[in-house]
Amino acid sequence: MDDTLKRRLRRTVLIVALLNFGYFFIEVTVALAIGSVSLFADSVDFLEDTAVNLLIFFALSWTLANRARMGKVMAGIILIPALAAAWQAISKFSNPETPDPVALIVTAGGAIVVNLTCSLLLARIRHHGGSMSTAAFLAARNDVVVNVAIIAMGLLTLWVQSGWPDIVLGLVIIVVNVTAAKEVWEAAHEESLAAKVIAGEEL
Repeated sequence: MDDTLKRRLRRTVLIVALLNFGYFFIEVTVALAIGSVSLFADSVDFLEDTAVNLLIFFALSWTLANRARMGKVMAGIILIPALAAAWQAISKFSNPETPDPVALIVTAGGAIVVNLTCSLLLARIRHHGGSMSTAAFLAARNDVVVNVAIIAMGLLTLWVQSGWPDIVLGLVIIVVNVTAAKEVWEAAHEESLAAKVIAGEEL
C-alpha cells in the first residue's frame, strides 16, 4: 500500500471514529436524561464503531502483537457500557417509565445522519483497507437500520404511552453489542496467536 493511500485511509477512519465518539456522548446524555434503554444501548454501538475505526487507524502502523492488545482493550471498552445498559433495563422492569418519545425520535434521527455520513466516507475506502474497513462500512450502514427501528419504537411509545417497547428494543441492541464485543475479543486473540507464531513463540 502506497503512502498516499495509507494517509487517506487513516484520515478517513479517524474522522469516522471522532464522529462516532462525539455522538456517543450526545446519545448517552439524552438516554440518561429521559431514561431510555434503547438509546443507552445504541450509544454503546457508537462506542463500538469508535473502537473499530481507531483499531484500523493504528493497525496501519502498529505491529500485529500491539494490534491484538489494543483489540482486547477495545472489547472491554465496548462491554462495560453494554453491561451498564443491561443493568438499566433490568432495573426498569418493576417500573417501566415511558421515555420522552420526541427526544427519542430526534436523537435517533441525529444518529441516522451521523451513520449515513460515516457510511459514505467508509464506502470510498472499503475495498482498500482490508476486511476491517469493509466491516466498518457494513457496521455503519447496518446501524442506520437500528436507528430507524428506534424511531419506529419512539412512535409506538408515543401511541401506547408505555416504557416496554423501549426496554424490549434496548435488550435486543444490548445482545448485539455484547456479541460484537465478543467478536472483537476473538479477532484480537487470533491476532495475538498469529503474532506469537511469527515471533516463533510457543502457543
